[in-house]
Amino acid sequence: MKKLAFSTACALSTACIVTLASSAAPHAQEAAIYSGQDRVHPVWAREAMVAAQEAVAARIGLDILQKGGNAVDAGAAVALALAVTLPRAGNIGGGGFMLVHDAKSGETKAIDYRERATAAATRDMYLDEEGNADSELSRYHGLAVGVPGTVAGLQLALETYGTMTLAEVIQPAIELAEKGITVTADLADSLKGLEQRLKKWPSSQKVFYKEDGSFYEPGDTIVQGDLAATLKRIAEEGPKGFYEGETAQKIVDAVTGAGGNMTLEDLASYEPVIREPVHGTYRGYEIVSMPPPSSGGIHIIQILNVLEGYPLGFLGHNSAETIHLMAEAMKRAYADRSEYLGDPDFVDVP
Repeated sequence: MKKLAFSTACALSTACIVTLASSAAPHAQEAAIYSGQDRVHPVWAREAMVAAQEAVAARIGLDILQKGGNAVDAGAAVALALAVTLPRAGNIGGGGFMLVHDAKSGETKAIDYRERATAAATRDMYLDEEGNADSELSRYHGLAVGVPGTVAGLQLALETYGTMTLAEVIQPAIELAEKGITVTADLADSLKGLEQRLKKWPSSQKVFYKEDGSFYEPGDTIVQGDLAATLKRIAEEGPKGFYEGETAQKIVDAVTGAGGNMTLEDLASYEPVIREPVHGTYRGYEIVSMPPPSSGGIHIIQILNVLEGYPLGFLGHNSAETIHLMAEAMKRAYADRSEYLGDPDFVDVP
């Protein structure tokens, strides 16, 4: 039976890593990411690939492989580089999931390093005075900020499955932050679109907009000195350089200043978790994916199991019948997600 691995965030193998980068050295002047107008196309490689949303980070991952690192080393380096090159999504202030397959042992494990609620979080903290859900509180307020897991999760992945240290794989990200990245059309458009939200915070405005408040344009350079300093503390002290000391205090000050309730203890007590992945089958393939608290893995398998009962090949790719069946399967999976899924550390997931 053939095996397919699906993860809602990251799927890594210690034998190879999927990539869209060639062997050239990484530099900040490359084309950034595929846009919504680009046509997708297949890419083949004989030994290894690195796939990332942004080209500079992908090349850093490839460089790690060429230096003898394995897929987990490369994946961690890419994740840290994205904190610099893709600020709207790839940052160390969030969390993620990682699915790791060891080709030699045949073992597959899931690393859960998603954000955690603060100790002071309550069930009703996103409700307004009338008991209605307030999206401002759950999306843009300090209460919306969870305890970040990325740094601890990448450290766990490296020490368990990698061959390089956190200090080694973080170095390219430090250099990018210090020397600056070239603004691409995609990044310029992103910062323009996020102006109203980012300029609410003086620290963000200082980094992502010019001194006079105008926009960075394609070809300009953005230097992220504060981020470089933070990454250096992580390189020197490991996760303690993030979850304790100066960086931790700055995080708590920023979150509480925005109305949140994060504490130094919340940060110091954060721990990622290694979990068993979920397994399923689809037309002769074995599916391996993320378990809860991710809902993606279970529902990928659920959707595929529903569709397995229908002749999609006969109905045709993107035919009305095929799209209708897929939509109905997804609707039912999402209904189950709302009813049954949750964090297994706190609720029973059937």
